[in-house]
Amino acid sequence: MSTVKITTAADLGLVLRAVRRAHKLRLDDLAGVTGVGHVFVREVEHGKEAVQLGKVLKLLWELGIHVQLSLPD
Repeated sequence: MSTVKITTAADLGLVLRAVRRAHKLRLDDLAGVTGVGHVFVREVEHGKEAVQLGKVLKLLWELGIHVQLSLPD
C-alpha cells in the first residue's frame, strides 16, 4: 500500500483520477456506483475546494482509498 501526502484539493483530485483510471472506471460509472453526479466527480478530480466531504469520502471508499490523519502530539 502506498502513502501519498495531500496538501491541496488539487492533490486529492489527481490521486482520485489516477486511481479511478487504474481501476479502468469511467467517470460516470464511478458517479453511478457512489450515487453522486458525474459533474461532482469531475469537480473533485479538478481540485474544486468547496465540495461535500461526505460525498468525497464515498468516492474514495469506492476506489479503496483509505483516509488517515496524523494528529499532533
